[in-house]
Amino acid sequence: MKGKILIFDFDGVICDSVNVKTDAFSELYKMYGKDVQKAVVQYHLDNGGISRFEKIKYFQKNILGVDIIEEDVNSLAKKFSELAKEKVIQSPYIPGVLEFIKRSSEIVPIYICTGTPEDEIFEILERKKLTPYFTGVYGSPKTKNEIIQSIIAESKAVLTEIVFLGDAMTDYKAAVDCGVQFIGIKNNHTCFPLGTKVINDFSDPYVNDLINWN
Repeated sequence: MKGKILIFDFDGVICDSVNVKTDAFSELYKMYGKDVQKAVVQYHLDNGGISRFEKIKYFQKNILGVDIIEEDVNSLAKKFSELAKEKVIQSPYIPGVLEFIKRSSEIVPIYICTGTPEDEIFEILERKKLTPYFTGVYGSPKTKNEIIQSIIAESKAVLTEIVFLGDAMTDYKAAVDCGVQFIGIKNNHTCFPLGTKVINDFSDPYVNDLINWN
C-alpha cells in the first residue's frame, strides 16, 4: 500500500486528544447526573469522528428526550470548545507522527479531514505550527465523505493512490464509501473489520511503506 496523497484525521491520529474530548462531553452534561454522563461518553466513543454538533443533537433528543433549536446546539458546542480546545492544543503527539508529517509533506500532498469545526482546526494547527505541512485542511460542517470527495476532485488523484489514516469507524466507512485506501490507528474504543491494516502508532515500520521515499 503506497499513497501519492495522504489524508489524516486529527484526534487520535495526530494528537493524543481523544480523552480530552471525552472529558469535555462528560463535563458538558455533568448537571444531568452520572447515568446521562455515562451514556454521553459511550455514544461519543462509539461514534468517533462525527461532529460535536451532530453528537449534541443526538444527546439532547435521544438521551435527554428534549427538543433543541439550532441556537442551543451552537451554545453547547461553544461551551464544549471552551472546555476542550486549549487542552487539545497542549495534548501530546501520537508517537512518530510529527516526524512522519514533516517527511511525507516534502514528497506528497497531505490533508486534514476531521470532524472538528474548520475554523477551530485551523487555529489548533496554527498554534501547533503544523499548518505549513498541509496542502489542505477540512473540517465540519462538511462530513468526512464530503471532505474526501472534495480532495479527490481537487487533486484528480487515482483512488487507489489515496490513503486515509483514521482511528474511528467513521473514518473507515468514509474511506470505503469513497473508494480510497484506509489504515487504522489502534485505540481502545474501535474494533476495525477483519483484514483492516491497523498500526499502533507512527513508529510502526510499516509507515515507511506508505510512500516511495526515494
